[in-house]
Amino acid sequence: MLLTAISVLLLLLAANGAPVVGKRLLGGHLAGAIDGGRKFIDGRAIFGTSKTWRGLALSLAATVFVAELLGYSWLFGLAFASLSMAGDLVSSFIKRRLDIPPSGRFLGLDQIPEAALPLLVCQQPLGLDLLDVTLLTAVFCAGSLALSRVMFRLGIRDQPY
Repeated sequence: MLLTAISVLLLLLAANGAPVVGKRLLGGHLAGAIDGGRKFIDGRAIFGTSKTWRGLALSLAATVFVAELLGYSWLFGLAFASLSMAGDLVSSFIKRRLDIPPSGRFLGLDQIPEAALPLLVCQQPLGLDLLDVTLLTAVFCAGSLALSRVMFRLGIRDQPY
């Protein structure tokens, strides 16, 4: 189980870290917003400017790469990253409805959907039960908060969360 837990956390790190690193390395290049700047019926952005096609592509590519290194298929990596990014988009959609600006902080909502969705959908092929999913989601949440502060100090993130 320990190896599976480490593998899952590495997949989550790849899926959610690649867009952050890509933003630092590429700045505004290729950073078109997924929602194209369109508004929802409430007049607010659908996802916001921080959810980009570049981030999505980097997440998919990085997770496929890491999945193959860990012995999973590229298709599994693609599905895992897609689910993680879908969770991230759901979180952003909810945050825009709550009037929280792009890159604004909402503890829990910023971490749980992007971890729980791929873990729940992929729990059978990963050999996880619901307790494992819950624990790994909690570890990811705590780890992402700690890692975010480190990335901020290293100049990779714009904000320490």
